[in-house]
Amino acid sequence: MTCPPYTRGRFSHARGHERRDPADVAAPAPRSPSGGAVMSGTALEQILRGPSGLGTAGLSLTPRQELAAAPESATPAASGKPGVGDPIPGLYFHPVAEPDPARVAEVSRRIKLWTEEVELFPPDYEEEFDGFSVSRYMVGCHPDAPSVDHVMIAARLMVAENAVDDYYCEDHGGSPIGLGSRLLLAHTALDPVHTTAEYQGAWQESLASDAPRRAYRSAMEHFHRAATASQSDRFRHDMARLHLGYLAEGAWAQEEHVPEVWEYLAMRQFNNFRPCPTITDTVGGYELPADLHARPAVQRVIALASNATTIVNDLYSYTKELSSPGLHLNLPVVISEREGVGHRDGYLKAVEVHNELMHAFEAEAAALAATCPVPVVVRFLRGVAAWVDGNHNWHQTNTFRYSLPDFW
Repeated sequence: MTCPPYTRGRFSHARGHERRDPADVAAPAPRSPSGGAVMSGTALEQILRGPSGLGTAGLSLTPRQELAAAPESATPAASGKPGVGDPIPGLYFHPVAEPDPARVAEVSRRIKLWTEEVELFPPDYEEEFDGFSVSRYMVGCHPDAPSVDHVMIAARLMVAENAVDDYYCEDHGGSPIGLGSRLLLAHTALDPVHTTAEYQGAWQESLASDAPRRAYRSAMEHFHRAATASQSDRFRHDMARLHLGYLAEGAWAQEEHVPEVWEYLAMRQFNNFRPCPTITDTVGGYELPADLHARPAVQRVIALASNATTIVNDLYSYTKELSSPGLHLNLPVVISEREGVGHRDGYLKAVEVHNELMHAFEAEAAALAATCPVPVVVRFLRGVAAWVDGNHNWHQTNTFRYSLPDFW
């Protein structure tokens, strides 16, 4: 990737604009598999976790002194088995600091009020919603959010997206039958319909007709107030990707089809967490300009991060999904079914797939930062890396929802 010259005239419209210091310009480095420069582990850590040294503490997304050394992979306890809340043995990840408890409490208070405002869940869902711990999740994933208001942008969207999944696809009456129609109408709460005066009113009334549409509409209205036009369009695009992935998975469920492993991974590139890390700049109070965000190297980094974080979900939710009726597709199950291996071997191979994706994400992010050391690009990469780490931590520690299989 050839990075454009960073000049005040070209990029001054980006919030969080910083002048490039000559010291930020990296020397030529070895190339990654996709053609970008590869950096050493130490250089990668510096780019993705932030600088260190006198006067630089405020530039890091997470205070370094609060973190243990990042392990190459998690290891089992002395007993050989992971305990409650332990990470998956062999999984590559980075530990993170505990999310700010005061900010978590305030986000928790506000998000519950919002769900009541949009009449999102029935009263008997409160325990399950509390167990989801969305406030801890979003505070942990967005350590650079300037305020609680900024964290709430992500929290509303996360809750709304999960409501669509629950109500339309899974736990609360979801079904693959008629899923396309429901998703299309819900998507119009994100991407407004422009029609004739005679029919515009009927569409507007429809936005209040069910809980997912009410949540999408409200969450998007809040997002619009903080986002630029290009950031809003980017998010709508990523939500269309998500809905396409829902449709593929729904079609397989209707046909009782177990996809090939590569097909499943292709579906998971769409039905994944991508809408969450892609808004890291909006939640951080700045903008990665559209012409930089659209570059293939940036898109590859976002895709790899999103794919890795989604496989984390497959791994931590494995036992929860096994207890649900029918065959619930996740990567370990698909590997077992398609490659003819046992449940344990399928699970452990899925861990290897995750680790390869994580290493590729970090290598490509470091290469991008080296070849395009524009401060706003590096800041965005740090934000995405923080989201990846926070996502793992939430899955690992959310023992209300998740427990590990007895494979060690």
